[in-house]
Amino acid sequence: MSDNHNTDKIISTANKLRWEIGENLYDTLMETIYQNAQEIASKAITYSDKKPPFSLDRTLDKILTSKYFGLPIMLLMLALVFWITIEGANYPSSFLASVLVDYIHPVLKDLLTSLNSPKWLTGLLVDGAYLSTAWVISVMLPPMAIFFPLFTLLEDFGYLPRVAFNMDALYRKAGAHGKQALTMAMGFGCNAAGVISTRIIDSPRERLIAIITNNFSLCNGRWPAQILIATIFIGGLAPAYLAGIFSAAAVIFIAVLGIAMSLIVSWFLSKTLLKGETSSFSLELPPYRPPRILQTLYTSLIDRTIFVLWRAIVFAVPAGMIIWLVSNITIDNISVANHFIEKVNPVALLFGLNGVIFLAYIIAIPANEIVIPTILMLTVSQLGLTEFGAGSGVLFELESTADTAKILHSGGWTLLTGINLMLFSLLHNPCSTTIYTIYKETRSLKWTALSTFLPIVLGLSLTFLVTQIFNLLS
Repeated sequence: MSDNHNTDKIISTANKLRWEIGENLYDTLMETIYQNAQEIASKAITYSDKKPPFSLDRTLDKILTSKYFGLPIMLLMLALVFWITIEGANYPSSFLASVLVDYIHPVLKDLLTSLNSPKWLTGLLVDGAYLSTAWVISVMLPPMAIFFPLFTLLEDFGYLPRVAFNMDALYRKAGAHGKQALTMAMGFGCNAAGVISTRIIDSPRERLIAIITNNFSLCNGRWPAQILIATIFIGGLAPAYLAGIFSAAAVIFIAVLGIAMSLIVSWFLSKTLLKGETSSFSLELPPYRPPRILQTLYTSLIDRTIFVLWRAIVFAVPAGMIIWLVSNITIDNISVANHFIEKVNPVALLFGLNGVIFLAYIIAIPANEIVIPTILMLTVSQLGLTEFGAGSGVLFELESTADTAKILHSGGWTLLTGINLMLFSLLHNPCSTTIYTIYKETRSLKWTALSTFLPIVLGLSLTFLVTQIFNLLS
């Protein structure tokens, strides 16, 4: 009865339309509609006796969103981007370091000395504020200037929506949004940029989960420390011809662990503090298209790289001053830094770390890029190794991995210290730029505090567990 009524209604509407627009125009309109419908059907429907016309988009989607190949291709693509970023950043980073640190730093120091500047003021401004800023720029700028354009190219090409499609089921099971995969990927370049990118998630609850867990993406500021420590302590366990493979595997393991932690914490938050239904995710896969090079460069270099770098510099200046002050202000002829290290060392050892690492991560909150220079400077200062560095409070790095290993081993570092530093480098508080960005995006001290301290709790818990296992096995 209902079908007959609908049929009569359609016929009546068609007759009315024919009368209103005229017979000829009506026939032309209907013919156009039938032709369009036939074209759409020929593309969307596969007939048993007719092969569909070749479509590059459909062919690529069969591969890139495949149940079996989608995730492996995604991991390989991510690994390729990381490799290009790390390898490509080596030379410009070295060049910037030679200009800003090796050349301009002593020139500024000599200039202030010639102007009869007090030693403490020269140290505070040049060895402190300027040098920490120089390290941040030389270590942070090149990787971001490579990673963000590569990421934007994949975005313009249309590949990133396919990543969200592949990861949707996984994140949905964790009570999160499929687009969180994209924000996590952006976080591998910079966590502050990753937090900003969560704006693509419409649900406030799921966006908050993505913000809180973005710090589990191993940002470019943490890659140098991961690679250096893995090379010294993990690669050192293997024969020389396998050392590189062992080191790379260890770093990849840490990156994958970060993704796993994001899923675990997302699931925990969705079941406790941020309960709610996972929003429906209707994703329209855009057609593949050639990347727009000029727009890509503008978006990635101006909107992302320079914006994030400027925020990091703003926080690096006071951090450098603090580093110099705690290294040069003395109590009973012992620096404040060494007093702290000695007091905290027994507690740090419970977590398989040491007081130097704890202090380095506290005073290097503005930028992860200066963690290794800070650790080396504090270790040399504590042990009185005069053959390395340029004095208390003066950050430095060594081109020789062997010399770096010598300093760390002299400071009592073991395999356990190296492993736990890699874990703690992944699971610790966000840098100050990211913390500030989280507050700007959430406008909430509560969620900013949770985003800051939750990774620390997880990091200390995991390093404590690893330490206990080492103690049982030794």
